[in-house]
Amino acid sequence: MTLADEPLLRAPHLYLDGEWVRASGGGAREIRDPADGRVVAVVDEADPGDAARAVAAARAAFDAGHWPATPVADRAALLLRVADLLDDAHRDEIARIETVDTGKTLRESHIDIDDVIAVFRYYAHLVGTDADRLVDTGDPAVISRVVHEPAGVCVLIAPWNYPLLQMSWKIAPALAAGCTVVAKPSEVTPLSTIALVRLLERAGVPAGVVNLVPGGGATVGAALTASPDVDLISFTGGATTGSRIARAAAEHLTRVALELGGKNPHLVFADADRDSAVDAVLTGAFLHSGQVCSAGTRLIVQDSVADEFVAALAERAGRIRVGPGLDAASETGPLVSPEHRAKVEAYVALGLSEGATLRAGGRRPGDPRLADGSFYLPTVFDHCHRGMRIVREETFGPILTVERFGTEQEAIALGNDTDYGLAAGVRTGDPARGERVVRALRHGTVWLNDFGVYTPAAEWGGFGRSGTGRELGPGGLAEYRETKHIWHHTAPRPGHWFA
Repeated sequence: MTLADEPLLRAPHLYLDGEWVRASGGGAREIRDPADGRVVAVVDEADPGDAARAVAAARAAFDAGHWPATPVADRAALLLRVADLLDDAHRDEIARIETVDTGKTLRESHIDIDDVIAVFRYYAHLVGTDADRLVDTGDPAVISRVVHEPAGVCVLIAPWNYPLLQMSWKIAPALAAGCTVVAKPSEVTPLSTIALVRLLERAGVPAGVVNLVPGGGATVGAALTASPDVDLISFTGGATTGSRIARAAAEHLTRVALELGGKNPHLVFADADRDSAVDAVLTGAFLHSGQVCSAGTRLIVQDSVADEFVAALAERAGRIRVGPGLDAASETGPLVSPEHRAKVEAYVALGLSEGATLRAGGRRPGDPRLADGSFYLPTVFDHCHRGMRIVREETFGPILTVERFGTEQEAIALGNDTDYGLAAGVRTGDPARGERVVRALRHGTVWLNDFGVYTPAAEWGGFGRSGTGRELGPGGLAEYRETKHIWHHTAPRPGHWFA
């Protein structure tokens, strides 16, 4: 599939009940490359009526269709066909689309596509090996089974920073479980999800099982999450929007799974290997220009090595090559939009007003070749404390704050002193200390002497304001299932409870 031979970036972009259709209200949105501001596509924009049609199609496909009763092997085979289509023919093309859409480097986009392939293959394998559970009742005449059934109609809402990867974390387990879905990508970065749905169509997904409605969160998203015909909502995004979705879902007691970001600490002890620690802190903070829910944006470093460590970190941050994602020389790309850059700039101004010491960045790049893009330099603030908003709030940009600690208990207390709890990192040369600290930190993922890596086989999610539920791993499949207990008495007889 290439832009030359497939109408990937041309209308229609809504996929309802097995058909590509135009938005009923004629709405459309320009999609711009963050690297230079040029329009790369004009995408149909759904309205609440389109959202209702999508839910109705998914409802009919679940209630009257065959997908929930399709043999597990056939559902797994569909996932494998999607993975093969991505792997064999479309990896480079869709990676390029992802870079143009989000601004991230092409290297990052290729990693994302490989992770999407791995997620589809993981759930194809997992659902095929996941068996029902027999319960011993002590009565040989009773067969007691715990079985799993699909949750139903699922609304899947993905963010703009990892649009294809985050959508795959939702679509793959939902389809594996036998659910039908309505997918809503971020209105800012919808292109790779459109491409994925076209691959699902090619792979043979039945009509109504997958539906796609690009559109705004305040309109289409609100209509989807308020629908009484939806059984489950999976949302990845900001905490404010997540709270609003939870309130809407509560009206109908709809199940929700929310991944709502984080303000993630990276604890560095004095005995950590300095070179690898500096490298990991840089990557954790500035990959994708910090537009990562699990970005390690809070460096918490032991005071005996802090001055030397921060000096090395600031020097390295100043040498990060910022540029267009399609440029092979770029190490990190632009922010997603001018509006988001303005938000980041406001946080930098706030940090200066709060008394933080600027050690690197804090401005737009001076290269005139980057003037039309939404670029911002990697920024390091030293001498920060928990009273500062730039330490407490998720800035979602290339801003790293530095706090200092003396003892192990102080480090743990600082690491847990947050309303969020998505991810954390610990760097130490002492294995015993490392184990103590990672067990004490209240975060959903904790890396010890590493940062940012994950596997589809391990659950992902957070504590506190980082959300509810889990994605990936067996827990990610369980989110899209209902658990049923079947009690089968093989030799029924009167119980004579009443005389």
